[in-house]
Amino acid sequence: MEMITISLCFATILAFLFLKQILKPATTTNRNLPPSPPRLPVIGNLHQLSLHPHRSLRHLSLRYGPLMLLHFGRVPILVVSSADVAHDIMKTHDLKFANRPKTKAVDIFLNGGRDVAFSSGEYWRQMKSMCSFHLLNKKMVRSFENIREEEIVSMMEKLEKASSCSLPVNLSESLLNLTKNVICRTAMGRKYSQEENPMDFGKLVRTFMERIGTFPVGDYIRGLAWIDKIRGLDRKMEEVSRTFAEFLDRVVQEHVDEGEKKETFDFVDMLLRIQRDETNGFELDRSDIRLIILDMFIGGMDTTCTTLDWAMMLLIRHPECMKKLQDEIRTYSRHEFYVSEEQVEKMKYIKAVIKEVMRLHPPAPLVPRQLSEDVKLKGYDIAAGTQVIINAWAIHRDTTTWGPDAEEFKPERQLDLP
Repeated sequence: MEMITISLCFATILAFLFLKQILKPATTTNRNLPPSPPRLPVIGNLHQLSLHPHRSLRHLSLRYGPLMLLHFGRVPILVVSSADVAHDIMKTHDLKFANRPKTKAVDIFLNGGRDVAFSSGEYWRQMKSMCSFHLLNKKMVRSFENIREEEIVSMMEKLEKASSCSLPVNLSESLLNLTKNVICRTAMGRKYSQEENPMDFGKLVRTFMERIGTFPVGDYIRGLAWIDKIRGLDRKMEEVSRTFAEFLDRVVQEHVDEGEKKETFDFVDMLLRIQRDETNGFELDRSDIRLIILDMFIGGMDTTCTTLDWAMMLLIRHPECMKKLQDEIRTYSRHEFYVSEEQVEKMKYIKAVIKEVMRLHPPAPLVPRQLSEDVKLKGYDIAAGTQVIINAWAIHRDTTTWGPDAEEFKPERQLDLP
């Protein structure tokens, strides 16, 4: 009986929103809008998205063009599927398209977008400059080379031991642990055991990515925001956010208690040093430090593991490419257990393989942006507030750029590219 009542209420609200959309007086404008597929009242074009939105958006772009206008609920969405248009957005009009859309997930996980990835304006410029100058400069990156080497050697020894005993290996799990350990030691100074962090990092990050990639109905149809609460979506996002925040707060406090007595410095140490420096003209509080470290995990862990998984899968499917890569590695390693980063810099084929893997399977297939002011793009009028989705997955498979074999894995095509 309760389920019937809820269903009737839901149907009544939908009918009201439908009639409101139908009876709304039409507005006439002289704006030249991009091509757009027909949309339904209330939901707009949401029904045309599949479980893999980058694929369904590419399918629509083949019919309506590389620049098309969709509506997710009442929110206008500009979908870009060509390198030419993407260049105009990212280079020619970069300041107007610099912002990221603010969603419920961003509000819950990232304090409304105060991290590096989703912040905007002067705050974003300061955060980006600080990270580039203090955390990701060449000297700092080079100082962590021994950490990367130790963790790679440790993983290789485990794989060799499993091989000698003819034991099965979950390579995805091994690569996830490798990435997790490198980021933990680089960002926080050490690895954390299961006892210290009851929820495994790998699972936590993947749960985070699942939650931040979910579709809150309220982001696009405000009148149906209550559905997110019924689904438990708000509660689940808040639980993951709280788990991450509590752990990272504990990590930061440990570094505060240790002071500057340590011989080696990690990212948290550097951020605390910046916080104490009153001459840099930039205020950094505890939550800002936590969000920067969170960005390191999200930006480095899941994307790296996804790329490595695809690389192994594609190489297994293409044994001739695997053979070429093995030959190059043996040439530079001279049968040693580890290939140094200095040697990797000289290896051309491995770079071509990585580029080709990321072309076919970019870690972030859809790149979101939001327009801050009206703009003319390829002769079309785009209004301020329009959300933009750059379909990197479709651009990387565009036959006009990559040729008729754009869907095929061919590292050789990358050898002559910069």
